[in-house]
Amino acid sequence: MEFDIVTLSRLQFAMTALYHFLFVPLTLGLSVILAIMETVYVMTGRVIWRQMTKFWGTLFGINFAMGVATGIVMEFQFGMNWSYYSHYVGDVFGAPLAIEGLMAFFLEATFVGLFFFGWDRLSKVGHLIVTWLVAAGSNFSALWILIANGWMQNPVGSAFNPQTMRMEVTDFFQVVFNPVAQAKFVHTVSAGYVTASFFVLGVSAWYILKSRHIDLAKRSMTVAASFGLASALSVVVLGDESGYLSTEHQKMKLAAIEAMWETEPAPAAFTVFGFPDSEARETHFAVRVPWVMGLIGTRSLNTEIPGIAELVEHAETRIRNGIVAYDALQQIRASTNPSALTPEIRNTFEDNGRDLGYALLLKRYVDDPRQATDEQIAMAAADTVPNVPLLFWSFRIMVGLGVFFILMMGVFFVLSARRHLDRYPVLLKLAVLAIPLPWVAAEMGWIVAESGRQPWTIEGVLPTAVGVSNLGASTVLMTIIGFAVLYTVLIIIEMILMLKAIGHGPDPDTSPDAKLISENIVPAE
Repeated sequence: MEFDIVTLSRLQFAMTALYHFLFVPLTLGLSVILAIMETVYVMTGRVIWRQMTKFWGTLFGINFAMGVATGIVMEFQFGMNWSYYSHYVGDVFGAPLAIEGLMAFFLEATFVGLFFFGWDRLSKVGHLIVTWLVAAGSNFSALWILIANGWMQNPVGSAFNPQTMRMEVTDFFQVVFNPVAQAKFVHTVSAGYVTASFFVLGVSAWYILKSRHIDLAKRSMTVAASFGLASALSVVVLGDESGYLSTEHQKMKLAAIEAMWETEPAPAAFTVFGFPDSEARETHFAVRVPWVMGLIGTRSLNTEIPGIAELVEHAETRIRNGIVAYDALQQIRASTNPSALTPEIRNTFEDNGRDLGYALLLKRYVDDPRQATDEQIAMAAADTVPNVPLLFWSFRIMVGLGVFFILMMGVFFVLSARRHLDRYPVLLKLAVLAIPLPWVAAEMGWIVAESGRQPWTIEGVLPTAVGVSNLGASTVLMTIIGFAVLYTVLIIIEMILMLKAIGHGPDPDTSPDAKLISENIVPAE
């Protein structure tokens, strides 16, 4: 690997994003679980549910604070490390990013404060509304950042302006209702719900194994198993929708995930196992299931999924068209009197402008794409193939864990329905050990989504190598080291605080309802 400015900038953003995403899924899922628990408390008046809400709320608060702290850095990186990217697409990308910042750092934080300090100052219903607003704020925050990310995967509702050399919004509603963004949102949020469910399940299982806080643990496990099973099933369904959209908008990503080197007759087979070899362009020891990939990717029996070789040839054609657009663009830019430009030049750019980004792939090899040789064009076309083994295995780890999550939550759902949660210590120990697995699956999903888009920052529009800031490699390397140290310290602090809160357990409830129960004025159940 060459540690140039592009590689180092990508490494820094990947590192900070992976760190940040350790906190996001738990925040998304716990916020909804808290709202469910408090709803039961308000409806039944049972104090145990208030105690559960406050206990899991403490863990939510610790995680939320760390998520905000690590998320701020990511937004500043667009200006620090990706300044040309920010200039090129800021008119489109900036709006949802700004709304996400308002959602996360103002709206959501306000309701989080009311959640913690409003227990004895708000009515039951008033505090319940606040808790649901915390959940809504967390999820809306994720919605806007995924709208921004979805536009990077499928840049709709925008057009390139040759006069300003920027992408500009043409239809904001297309940006917001981008099908790729919507699919990513529901898939990501559901994954967060699974993460929180496994966290609650595992911690509660640990309490039962230690014979501590049994009532709280059993009720928490019931909520986690029910919510987690529904979420795990929805992740699979929504993941299938994301795969289908990739067939339409990101064909190379889908081909790389499947290690489909050549186009196969429809319907294509799904490779369950194998060892992709990028040099030989084949998959060794492949175990395939007929028809499955065709059904998933196209939802038909007669539609082909193009292979990597065919897509590279298509990319080469688009690069050559992009060179024509680049030449027309330079003539437009050089003209001192835009109204004097001939219609032929404008028409040439309009006819080939959608392939301009492919010409920019040549910037890695030559300053002026018009001077590129056939060999350089072929090399740039080959660059459109992402890291196939990385995507192949990341996707299969994610899918394998998803199947495990469904089975695990299904078992605990049945046990909770039969009130047998404390009868199988082996399953309880497995629940404790399985706590980190949803994070592994989430990180694998992030790798598939972002590595699969390479070499593009904006799919088909702006190559990653063009979007970086003009910084020294040593400068970026120093910030990588600094962020790695800082984020590692934050994670250690998070773990210490979490373990301390779990070890301490729920605080005794001092609410008026609890006092009445303790004085035998009202029954506990």
